[in-house]
Amino acid sequence: MTEADNSVIRFEDFDLPEPVLQGIRDAGFEICTPIQALTLPIALTGRDVAGQAQTGTGKTAAFLLAAFNRLLRNPPAEGRRPTDVRMMVLAPTRELAIQIHRDALLLGRHTGLRFALAYGGTGYEQQREQLQAGADVLIGTPGRIIDYHKQHVFGLKRVEVVVLDEADRMFDLGFIKDIRFLLRRCAPPAQRQSMLFSATLSWRVMELAYEHMNNPEKVQAEAETVTADNIRQVIYYPANDQKIPLLIGLARRIQPERAIVFVNTKHWAERVCDWLNANGLKAALLSGDVPQQKRTRLLAQFADGKYTFLVATDVAARGLHIPDVTHVFNFDLPQSGEDYVHRIGRTGRVGAEGDAISFGCEDSAFYLPDIETYLGQRIPTDMLYPENLPGDLKRPPPRARRKPDDRPRGPRGGERPSGGGRGRRRPPRKPAPNNT
Repeated sequence: MTEADNSVIRFEDFDLPEPVLQGIRDAGFEICTPIQALTLPIALTGRDVAGQAQTGTGKTAAFLLAAFNRLLRNPPAEGRRPTDVRMMVLAPTRELAIQIHRDALLLGRHTGLRFALAYGGTGYEQQREQLQAGADVLIGTPGRIIDYHKQHVFGLKRVEVVVLDEADRMFDLGFIKDIRFLLRRCAPPAQRQSMLFSATLSWRVMELAYEHMNNPEKVQAEAETVTADNIRQVIYYPANDQKIPLLIGLARRIQPERAIVFVNTKHWAERVCDWLNANGLKAALLSGDVPQQKRTRLLAQFADGKYTFLVATDVAARGLHIPDVTHVFNFDLPQSGEDYVHRIGRTGRVGAEGDAISFGCEDSAFYLPDIETYLGQRIPTDMLYPENLPGDLKRPPPRARRKPDDRPRGPRGGERPSGGGRGRRRPPRKPAPNNT
């Protein structure tokens, strides 16, 4: 396994095609991060890579630059059809797929490559038409990609580069069967370049790598601790009824530029968001049932500064790259150390500093021993000073109850299932006559 060193490596040190170098300059990149410095020397020679790196360390640019180099310097495979993709990037979440696509457009704007994005929740026909028109690089989530592939919208037999990002998350979300389905329909491992990245290279991740890759070389860009050294961590131990005053009191004192508040349930996420807004702290809510278009809009508004706080369930814990998130609040502690690491990884990205503030309350404090065992360190504790528990809070108005007519209809909140008429129940069948 290759590990990071302290030497400074610049992107200009690599023999990259000029269109790729132009994209690097457009992005303002000069010096490689550790995972980039480890990955590029291997991947630029065409070898497979299995990389371990903390979230927000620049691994997206590492695999995109290596892939663009290969695609530009090698002609398309013989017999390739216009709808055969040359590169496929698989991501576990829609947000991560969108972010990778955004980075690909920036870094690859001078390459002449065509990019397509495929993820669930919205844009079905638009994404389909984009693929039918022909794409060199396909980025997306497994479910939507499989849907289009089964309809023969695009082909995978001529794929030259395959990337699997956040591989550990693929296992968590139950996508591994889908991943294997797609990889088995690509060109054989010896005829393509494969790159896999994960926060942890566990035995199950490496089993997947050795099954579907060509003798990958492992690289590791990890500090001695699981979390980034540039994230300051602290934990408070409030009673349940002190959590909202403590959150608002800390927010008033710290005045973060941009903060994410993680809550374990949607019900409490709604309450926390309402309390923040009622007390003059602009907040938006992001949970699993927010429609994709609204979710994308909220994230853009949060990144643009319309909202200071994003109150989120774990749907936002991975795959989001929102610049300049200065603070992460764990209003509830997560159940696992891995989830804790990915939550606080929303701040302190790509070398920036950040703060992670957690509440070990009556309901979630018992998760802390497992979290600290996973981290390999104790989280520093701070006191509940009276100035952080304001008593002048404004209570938010109660949320309106959803009317029966407003309830989602159909199995996915869409239209009623067909055959139901206007929703009236069929009269019960009359019992058959007893002829015995």
